[in-house]
Amino acid sequence: MKYDEFAFFNQQLAAMLRDGIPLEGALRRLCEEMRRGKLRDELQTLEADLAKGTPMADALAPRQLPELYKRMILVGVKSGDLPGALTMLADYFHRQNNLWTRMKGLMVYPLIVLFVAFILSCFLSYILGHFIWNNLGELAGFYGHRATVPVSVGLWAPPMLFGVALVAAFAGLIILPTRRMLRWRLPAFKEASLSEVASVIWLMLKNGVPLNDALHLAEQLETGTRAEKEIAQWRKKLASGRGKFSEMVASNSIFPPLFVWTVAQSGEDLTSGFKRTAELYQARALYRTEMLLYSALPCSILLIATLIISQIQPVFRALTMFITALSGDGGMGGD
Repeated sequence: MKYDEFAFFNQQLAAMLRDGIPLEGALRRLCEEMRRGKLRDELQTLEADLAKGTPMADALAPRQLPELYKRMILVGVKSGDLPGALTMLADYFHRQNNLWTRMKGLMVYPLIVLFVAFILSCFLSYILGHFIWNNLGELAGFYGHRATVPVSVGLWAPPMLFGVALVAAFAGLIILPTRRMLRWRLPAFKEASLSEVASVIWLMLKNGVPLNDALHLAEQLETGTRAEKEIAQWRKKLASGRGKFSEMVASNSIFPPLFVWTVAQSGEDLTSGFKRTAELYQARALYRTEMLLYSALPCSILLIATLIISQIQPVFRALTMFITALSGDGGMGGD
């Protein structure tokens, strides 16, 4: 799902509802203007079910839409302020789109560098091995010398290493459990994940949802990650009577002390505390992303330069040894 398209859809839907257009009619009109795709199909099915008189909860349940979205819609309907809930959702998905678009750029750039390095490494190995080393070997055999340096290993080791790194990087992006694990470990991605958790809890609290229910939704959204068990522990401690947020979080939590301190500083007003925390970690994630992207270019140049040197060095070393051996033979022949 494209978050930018979804955010624009919710902005338009909220505006139409404020203008007095019925929900079913607003959904139908917006779906007609959308591009074909899975999101449009889901929203059209939702509109058709609502037009038949299906309750909102039953119409939303089977839809392949974000769980946060479905919960917030039900909260908005219950509170009588669906346009307000839609506006908050639009802002949330717009922020998430800006953040994760940069995160994707941070993921794609290393893949491009690894791919280019792999292709260049294979090309150098072929050229150096096929045209230079073979001719050097024939020349060495003509003079009765054999190379003692395992040049073929030195030539093809870099392509193999880059190939393994490229496969591992692709696997990290494709395999969902691996991607979830890395999301809470890598710089910038961890800050983005912390911001997302805080944003979800803030949105729910802002619309009057009890803290336990807001934590339960955050736990569901983090299924399969390190944060899932942590948030489950928060709920258990909350149920046992520990109402202060600082008392819920374990000392060895994956949530850093700054996260806990920022939320706890709000005292009883956890809504504003989670809002400030979400904004803080979103800014930190964007800053780290920019820093990593700016440092990627010089690191890429160093990587490719190291690649060229490491692949030329075995051939150059063998050539040096061969010339030295020839010089020694020539010297003995002169005596």
